[in-house]
Amino acid sequence: MSESPLLSIRDLAVQYRTKRGTVDAVRGVSFDVEAGKVTAVVGESGSGKTTVAQSVIGLLASNGRIAGGSITLNERRLGSTELVGLRERRWQDLRGRCIGLIPQDPGNSLNPVQPIGKSISESLRIHGSSSRGEVRDRVHALLEQVGIDDPIRRAKQYPHEFSGGMRQRVLIAAAIANDPELIIADEPTSALDVTVQRTVLDLIDQLREETGTGVLFITHDLAVAADRADSVVVMRSGEVQEAGPSARVLAQPESEYTRQLMDDAPSFGRLIARETLAPLVERAQRVETAGSPLAGRAQRVEIEERRASSSGAPLVDVRELRQEFGRGADAFVAVDGVSFTVARGTTHALVGESGSGKTTTGRAIAGFSQPTSGGVRVGDAEGGAVEVTELRGRALREFRRTTQMVYQNPYGSLDPRLSVGQALAEPLKNFRIGARREQSDRVAHALELVALPPDFAHRQPRELSGGQRQRVAIARALIVEPELVVLDEAVSALDVTVQAQILRLLAQLQEELGLTYVFISHDLAVVRQISDTVSVLQRGRQVEHGVTEEVFSNAQHPYTQRLIEAIPGASLTSGHWVI
Repeated sequence: MSESPLLSIRDLAVQYRTKRGTVDAVRGVSFDVEAGKVTAVVGESGSGKTTVAQSVIGLLASNGRIAGGSITLNERRLGSTELVGLRERRWQDLRGRCIGLIPQDPGNSLNPVQPIGKSISESLRIHGSSSRGEVRDRVHALLEQVGIDDPIRRAKQYPHEFSGGMRQRVLIAAAIANDPELIIADEPTSALDVTVQRTVLDLIDQLREETGTGVLFITHDLAVAADRADSVVVMRSGEVQEAGPSARVLAQPESEYTRQLMDDAPSFGRLIARETLAPLVERAQRVETAGSPLAGRAQRVEIEERRASSSGAPLVDVRELRQEFGRGADAFVAVDGVSFTVARGTTHALVGESGSGKTTTGRAIAGFSQPTSGGVRVGDAEGGAVEVTELRGRALREFRRTTQMVYQNPYGSLDPRLSVGQALAEPLKNFRIGARREQSDRVAHALELVALPPDFAHRQPRELSGGQRQRVAIARALIVEPELVVLDEAVSALDVTVQAQILRLLAQLQEELGLTYVFISHDLAVVRQISDTVSVLQRGRQVEHGVTEEVFSNAQHPYTQRLIEAIPGASLTSGHWVI
């Protein structure tokens, strides 16, 4: 008789009480997590995957309840335990000791006024490590285990003194402090750069292999699941669409929804293994033949050649840009001698890890910061060029009509006190464009451009999904009819299907309106999909620059090569770029 799985979920149903009545968030979910294996639960926001994870660790929101089914933990030390209906006192004994949690956001998951050593030691003290010296030694050992150097000094530091990747390592250290047999990793790398993401995932894999810990991995990224999971559970609207071994689910998906997720994932749209994913190759080729606005290497190369042959001056010309913060010997150089041009009607991407200077460069182009030296010229013979670094007062204000910026966080970029219509009309009022009736017409047209119905003008931001909010942010940028749009990680916070919708929208708007984009991203799969040219930044310096297809196909700099190697989904590709 086979050994029981570490975690067994059967017919799980979860409900939430809301002002509008009871909402069935999860219905009939069943799957297992084996010891020493990774089970990935994938799907869009609202699919129920985090609710399942919260049910497993007993941390449902106060208005949530398990309405049916069972969750059984078969732990070596305690035997079989039914988690549904467990009393809180029993939960306190299980959490941290038997089940560890790695939360999603490393920026908000640590107490900002508490040294990280104390944050890690809390679980140890709760579960019986009484000796102060014993706890201190264990904390130092854990920090060393997760790859943080000088653990004695680091344990005394605060979260703001750590990078995002280091904070995520601290959270992993806290999760494994008591050697739990099950770890729940809820989107543990979604906020991290691709190379840091790879390091953190390698660490989780290493710990799993060394200790035999089972991992319940919650993610919306099918490429990450492909690289790391032994089995995959695909969820949509609270139900399981399909489940099984990763190789089977990804090579021969039975659900139309799974196929859609894979089509929308940038890594799968560009990186496909010929031998193992032949059905996907055929489908991608059909999409290319059908003229998808974002798929089709031949179409992209043709566009690049056509635009490169244009004799006109570039719309954007960045020359030896340098940005220092601070003064004298303590000055920090954020951007150091960056130069590139962007042709009208094309997309130029700025890629690199956090701290590489991408956003600083983008803000200088948009006129939101004054560089220490160098130049930024925007405009060409058609519309007149301006030196952005020399603009002040009214001239700078007028420049912002031609250059707009879309920010990363769709939840923080809209004023919660304003309706969608008011938010869209605000730049029109600021620039004194049109009377009230004309402004109303422009608002309706802007919503139409981003495929939102007119009645959205009366909605509040809290009533919109993340993808809808980002569409509104794009509409607000376009409503003053700019020539250039700087997009700062504008799709990184979105689920893969919503991300794909926004990318298609951007491509469509570029073709229809002749827009020029500067696209800032740490996601090279997305960059390859949408950009014509690219600059790779490392620690403020431009280490590689050129036509996107050439840079990706024949990267010269070791840093660029390392970024490309870290793109999730590579385990399925054998290194072949297919489309």
